[in-house]
Parts: sequence; structure tokens; C-alpha cells
Amino acid sequence: MEELLRIARESPLTELIERNLPATGRVLEAGCGLGQYVLLLRERGRAALGADWSLDALRAGARAGAPVSVMDLRALAVATGAVAAYLSLGVVEHDPDGPDAILREAARVVPPGGRLLLSVPYWNGVRRIGAPYLRRQAGLTRAAGGQFYQYAFTRRELGRRLAAHGFAVRAFHPYDPARILRKALRGLRGGARVTSSAVPASGRTPAPPADRRAWRRAARALLYSGPALRLFGHMLLAVAVRR
Repeated sequence: MEELLRIARESPLTELIERNLPATGRVLEAGCGLGQYVLLLRERGRAALGADWSLDALRAGARAGAPVSVMDLRALAVATGAVAAYLSLGVVEHDPDGPDAILREAARVVPPGGRLLLSVPYWNGVRRIGAPYLRRQAGLTRAAGGQFYQYAFTRRELGRRLAAHGFAVRAFHPYDPARILRKALRGLRGGARVTSSAVPASGRTPAPPADRRAWRRAARALLYSGPALRLFGHMLLAVAVRR
């Protein structure tokens, strides 16, 4: 859990979330998984709680002190209009029937003027270019007996879905542009990863040299530029207000 919290503290996504949450009020993370964002938001003074349909996932967060509960996200055990903000990161795309049942319930628990922060896989520039290949691979997977995993959305499609449930989108923020590049590089290297032999006997990873840190900062600035996010952003965060 501590490693997940460290990653969340350093993630550009966390800055986006905090910038767009209301100043006060209860925050519900729907599909909170292990609960690291519930813990992080509470660490920063937010009245956050989590819900997920996996008891196994919630145990780690509960042990760390996160207020989390097992719930069906399509039928939350939460009073109508009871949360100031609804946060959901990479969850609604996994329902084979589409996101509408979950979004309908989100609209119930968020009052008029409340916020919704929702992220889904982004149908970005690279995915658009590779659409014929992706469709062919999906067909092969289905033919081999593979199960449904997730949908990806354009801005227009996600905005239309949210509007149908009473949410007005204020902004879209693509994020995680490096994931596609990392996956491509692993493919070129034959799936090779850093092994334990690369880690010192002390178990601590040494700090990178100053020139490497500067290169990483420059690479991050480039990847998080507007054009790069539209092309490579793996996920899309919608910030919306309940009408």
C-alpha cells in the first residue's frame, strides 16, 4: 500500500484530481480498488470514502484505515445527493453493458452543482490510427474464446454519455501518455523487464544522476504537452458538474 500511495502522491493525475474537486464536502471514490486514493485524499484533509464490488481488493485499504465498503456501483448504498463529488478512475469501461447504469447511479448520489471526475480509456490519436489492427486483434481474441475487457471512448462519446445523465462537462484531461510508449518498447525488447539483479543488495534503488533527472523532467514536459496527450494519452479524465 505504501508504494501505491507514493505513486499517487507523485502522479500528475493527483494534481488534476485535487484541482477539480470542490473545496469542501464528501468525496466518494466509486471503484476504489485497494483504496490508495481514499487514503491520500484523507491524508490531505478531504472527507473521502470508497466503494468497490471486490471485497478482496478492499481488505488492504481497510487494514490501512480507509473507510471503504463493498457496494454494487449500479446500486450504491448511499443516500440521494449525499456526496459533493464522485470520483471514478478506470472503472465504468469494464461493464460489458456499457457505463450507463453506473452513471445513472452517480447522478443520483451527486446533488445539483456537485462534481463528477471520471476517467476512461481514451480513443486517442494512436488508437485511431491503429483502429483496423485493434479491431482485427479483438476479433481474433473473441474467436479464441476471450472475454470482454473494456471499452475506450472519444471525448465526444464520453461527453454524450455524461450529458444523458445530467452532467455538463467542464473539461477533458488526457493523461498517462507514457503507457502506450512503454508497451511498445517492451514489445520491441521481447517483453524484457528489469530483473532483481539490477537492484542493489541493500534493496534501495539509487537516485539517478542529475543529467538523467533533467532528461526525465524534459521528457515528461514533452509527453504532457497538448499534442502529445491527444496522440498518446492512455486515459481521459472528464470533469463535469451535475445540472
